Amino acid sequence: MTLPIAEQWFRRETFADGVTLLTEPHVDPFARCNVWHVRGRERDLVIDTGLGICSLREAASDLLDRAVTCVLTHSHFDHIGGAYEFTSRVAHVDELAELSRPSGFGGLTARALGDELVQRLRGAGYAVPEHFLTALPSAGFLVDDYTVRSAPLTGTVLDGDLIDLGDRTFEVLHLPGHSPGSIALWEGSTKTLFSGDALYDGPLLFDLPGSSIQDYVATLRRLLELDVAVVHAGHDPSFGKERLREIAIAYLERWDA
Repeated sequence: MTLPIAEQWFRRETFADGVTLLTEPHVDPFARCNVWHVRGRERDLVIDTGLGICSLREAASDLLDRAVTCVLTHSHFDHIGGAYEFTSRVAHVDELAELSRPSGFGGLTARALGDELVQRLRGAGYAVPEHFLTALPSAGFLVDDYTVRSAPLTGTVLDGDLIDLGDRTFEVLHLPGHSPGSIALWEGSTKTLFSGDALYDGPLLFDLPGSSIQDYVATLRRLLELDVAVVHAGHDPSFGKERLREIAIAYLERWDA
């Protein structure tokens, strides 16, 4: 399969409150993670890191020009590929082993993910293509050689922990279901939720290795209690409180919870 060479790998969008979104537009939507940058007074925050196909630090060098904490909402390959570029990496303790030695599913083709996982993804509502890229980052890039690099955590977090940027503070919410150590970051002062893959405006994945519907039920009920203004998720566009409620209630009714 011959693919064009991308002129630029990352796309950038600026939001209010010092928030910037970076995405990989040449990646199929199901594996296209939202990478969030949050500006703080004393240090910045990067939430998830994409596939690691191209250097995130180089693409966002103007944003990543000071102390930064990289928070990984969970350890699935589409969120942790660029984590190795950061010296401060934190995630929930339940994701520690996978980040130190990535051994879970990953790849840039359906063949690399395997038939069983692809069928689960398609059953959830994703039109998973045979190839996940619509362009290459460079002429010498070999799709089949893609691997997720080890990025051992420099710190772990638990539910209720706080991440302080100097002028703004984020509370860690442990929201298992999608994965055992899935977390979100909640800024109560602005009612902003960075939800990772605990909730996004697309088909939720609850049938992956390590997923749990029972845990997901508790997570969705907890999210319904938040007085959210905006949700910046791990995939797909941002949304507000009413859409959060629609998504959560639909799945709770589906599971008769």
